[in-house]
Amino acid sequence: MNAAPSPDPLAQEFVAFAVEAGVLRFGEFKTKAGRMSPYFFNAGLFDDGAKLMRLAQFYAQRLVADMERGFQFDMIFGPAYKGITLAAAVSIELARLGHNKPFAYNRKEAKDHGEGGTLVGAPVKGRVLIIDDVISAGTSVRESIAMITAAGATPCGVSIALDRQEKAAQDGVDMPWSAVQYVTQQLQLPVSAIAGLADLLQYLDASTDTGLSASRAAVQAYRDRYGV
Repeated sequence: MNAAPSPDPLAQEFVAFAVEAGVLRFGEFKTKAGRMSPYFFNAGLFDDGAKLMRLAQFYAQRLVADMERGFQFDMIFGPAYKGITLAAAVSIELARLGHNKPFAYNRKEAKDHGEGGTLVGAPVKGRVLIIDDVISAGTSVRESIAMITAAGATPCGVSIALDRQEKAAQDGVDMPWSAVQYVTQQLQLPVSAIAGLADLLQYLDASTDTGLSASRAAVQAYRDRYGV
């Protein structure tokens, strides 16, 4: 029998933070795919300075560890809208850690005055890391790739907060791969996640909160049905 993987300290700390901040909640929530999920992660609720600062620290710590293993990028790109705040916050934290990276983001609608165009911030060039909260269907990533490529730069990876590790759905049909697997295998971009559904289950296993531990069976059943 294979032993369970050791918990990832950074991932466990992040899950605890997300729960305490009310960003990761348990109950019954309908997903974009029409599934009833026993948990919901809403990164838009990292909505004050202290929470955003802490979130950026988690992203930056994961990215610095990736860089130490050889992953390199020249700048950060945040797709509108949630990616804009994330790109700015993470670039600040990376600079604090000694890795000063420029960042850019896009507008949803092109500006027809001033500097014009859809891209804002540093010139998009070199190896570009896309940063977002989650990957739901890969649509935002494909759009970001198109903008980055059109600017003459090279998309080199995606950084997200949570990997739901569940099957993607197309026209109501479950696919044999997750949205993250689609990005890594079909779009050929590595994906770095602070935590995943497996980390959430480990957190619930270790929790002494009876309310949280009661959610464990529902989360496991959801993973058994939709997980990859």
